Amino acid sequence: MNKPREDSPAYLEKKRFFDSLMTVYGRKTVLEALQDPATYIYRLHLAKSNKSAEIIDEIIDLAKTKGAEITYHDRQALSRISKNAAQDQGVAADLQLRGYQHYDEFIANNPQKKYTLLALDGVQNPQNLGMIIRSACAGNIDGILLPQKGNAQIDPLVIKASAGTVFRAPLLRCKDLKDALIDFKKNGATLCALSSHAKTELKKFSPAGPCIYVLGNESEGVSKEVDNLCNERICIPMNNGVESLNVAVTAALIAFR
Repeated sequence: MNKPREDSPAYLEKKRFFDSLMTVYGRKTVLEALQDPATYIYRLHLAKSNKSAEIIDEIIDLAKTKGAEITYHDRQALSRISKNAAQDQGVAADLQLRGYQHYDEFIANNPQKKYTLLALDGVQNPQNLGMIIRSACAGNIDGILLPQKGNAQIDPLVIKASAGTVFRAPLLRCKDLKDALIDFKKNGATLCALSSHAKTELKKFSPAGPCIYVLGNESEGVSKEVDNLCNERICIPMNNGVESLNVAVTAALIAFR
């Protein structure tokens, strides 16, 4: 039987580097990203069909200043990179963000830390996602668990709603939220579902160790399979007959609790 091949340190380092890249698209979005001093751009992608424009020239100048590789593609190839041919406007960029990492790296680097995370379970509105990122970045949140499935993903609307904080926010990537939460739970984290039906109030809840607050879908709340994983259920008391808060407002209250 053949022995499984072990990945070399050089390969693993290269993989970690590419895993930390986020691709953004659209002329204004890429320009704003490049104007942020904290953003490192790895590669700028441009359509060969782009006509001369002042904003394109500014993007290229900033990319060169930051030492980025600049590549030119036909429209079809660029659309495969941006994954949004209708809105990329012939421009995309691979950014390396200081807070963008895979969740298992976060677990490995924080084995005994009392951290606080937000986990997003079906948050599909881009504006909500952007505002959640902005509040988490400004408040007392150590990371946002953002699954690739079932949630809004980083796009120009999210970036705009985040007021640019997405470029420095602590975003933890995962393919499937349930699997990631199981791993966090195995490593000592308390999982808390936000629910209007819960008996424990947010202001009275004081976890002893690391804690992950799960925010659910705008209309359906936390999914049943994720709710079944949670140790606790937390509510924010409502007055005057109000049933619930916007998910981004809830995230802000948690961030500044």
